[in-house]
Amino acid sequence: MRIGLALPQYDYSVAGESPLTFATLLHYAQAAESYGYDSLWLSDHLFLDIKKYGGTSEPQGAFEPIATLAALARLVPRVRLGTLVLCEALRPPTIAAKALSTLDRIADGRLDVGLGAGYYEPEYAAIGMDLPSPSDRVQRLREATEIIVALLSGENLTYSGDFFSCTDAHLDPPAQQKPRPPVFIGGKGDKVLATVADVADGWNTCWVWKPEDYRARANVLDRACESIDRDPKSVVRSIGLYALVGENESDLAARFERLRAATPAGVLDSVSLDQWRQGRLVGTAEQVREQAAVWAELGVETIILGAGALPFQVGALEDVAALSEALKDI
Repeated sequence: MRIGLALPQYDYSVAGESPLTFATLLHYAQAAESYGYDSLWLSDHLFLDIKKYGGTSEPQGAFEPIATLAALARLVPRVRLGTLVLCEALRPPTIAAKALSTLDRIADGRLDVGLGAGYYEPEYAAIGMDLPSPSDRVQRLREATEIIVALLSGENLTYSGDFFSCTDAHLDPPAQQKPRPPVFIGGKGDKVLATVADVADGWNTCWVWKPEDYRARANVLDRACESIDRDPKSVVRSIGLYALVGENESDLAARFERLRAATPAGVLDSVSLDQWRQGRLVGTAEQVREQAAVWAELGVETIILGAGALPFQVGALEDVAALSEALKDI
């Protein structure tokens, strides 16, 4: 099992710091690398509000992931770096592939590429685009993934789809990894999982999952693979989970209260620890190791930890360190 960390990326990500600075983001990245994490991850939004989590509807600023990972690549030289996930609508796929191949070379072949269909309507408006229907978003994702996979694999590509096309497109210089940087898709719907089976190297889903619910979705993916004669085990699987660990139940409760205090108003105000630990990687060190073992039995190869109560929020660095120690050598 490999363990990753979702880095602070938004103006809500670190208590007491808004706007977030690159210096702080870098500090967390270098600390996580020193703690032994295997990978570091950034998401992809122009900005993001947290209304759906109970927080503010005011847009929060965000670091762009490809540029930020390029800046981190020479400053955190060991860990893998990944996008969790890129919204296909924010970049034409040929341009995304060019940027990603460049990033893979800057990072000496340590890039993992996550792609997603997008959902956040305000940023579609910001780029002058109506939010496509769910079926169109999945088709756009499929086409974008096909183009990006082909180009990152070194192909000279001519392509014509419903939404995207290119003529004699190629990447020079190419990506460093061979046959390409791993490309996975994030999501959980049946059509997304069929797309994973058809065109991607891996699958991810985040941030709150009970094992039985995940198993049901994984079974859908397995059947999609079998329908096209693909070995389901060839799909690399990762999961993002909110996480918190304590030395004992009393220490865990104290850490949860510290996280509550560091989290934007409205998100955890009326949530108890017993409620919050459901579907998350939460408990004593022994408990979180047992939980991680369950995920490994379900075929998960990487757990990406959200060390906060919101996507890409990070509470105390002490908690980041404690999680790494608890999950060492699992």
